[in-house]
Amino acid sequence: MISCKHVSKTFENNGQKNEVLKDISLEVAENEFVVILGPGQCGKTTLVNIMAGLDHETAGSVTVNGKQVDGPAPERGVVYQKTALFPWLTVEGNVGFGPKMAGLPKKERKEKAKHYIDLVGLSGFEKSYPIKLSGGMRQRVGIARAYCNNPSVLLMDEPFGHLDAQTRYLMQEEVERIWSQDKRTVVFITNNIEEALYLADRIILLSNCPTTVRNEFKIDLPRPRDYISPEFLKLREEISKHVETTE
Repeated sequence: MISCKHVSKTFENNGQKNEVLKDISLEVAENEFVVILGPGQCGKTTLVNIMAGLDHETAGSVTVNGKQVDGPAPERGVVYQKTALFPWLTVEGNVGFGPKMAGLPKKERKEKAKHYIDLVGLSGFEKSYPIKLSGGMRQRVGIARAYCNNPSVLLMDEPFGHLDAQTRYLMQEEVERIWSQDKRTVVFITNNIEEALYLADRIILLSNCPTTVRNEFKIDLPRPRDYISPEFLKLREEISKHVETTE
């Protein structure tokens, strides 16, 4: 579904070059939930922006469904830390905005928006405005909005980074539930090992800048996962050893 081959990215500023990504190659299968785990400021957002078509690689290539990524496309939905909801639109209006821009008739658009609002657990909040919602609820709206555009790929860049610990755990459980009910190919970015372990089919571990792929871990734990099970804690310890060598 997603193929990154020898992707590198160098930024230039006032004649100074800063290599952020260095020869990154990875594959993501259809309906796989892949978590890209790495230390802060290592280039994770740059990588996901290239996958989204919001930035361009300096070298290498990124393809989705065999097609070169050369710009944004509806088949690739993106959820960021800041959801950037339209404050003048209700939950229903925000979720249905993409289909509206695509010309979907009002009745079908409302039905589609309601389906995804229900899916993310916001039934009853259709007419609420973003200012009235908690941080976790706004992220649910962002996820529903991304799903409502019917993307084959969902890119999530540390979507829970600004949430408090309790809400973050709740949202991890919700994302796992939503993905289990409505499978998509997901690339999820985080610097949190527990979050990665709870969500991933496979974890791709990145190094510090210039960022390379350090290791991969296939996670065979049954879903939903238990944060304090011996198997979970053992994997956490194993991955932590590798993460520590990158810092």
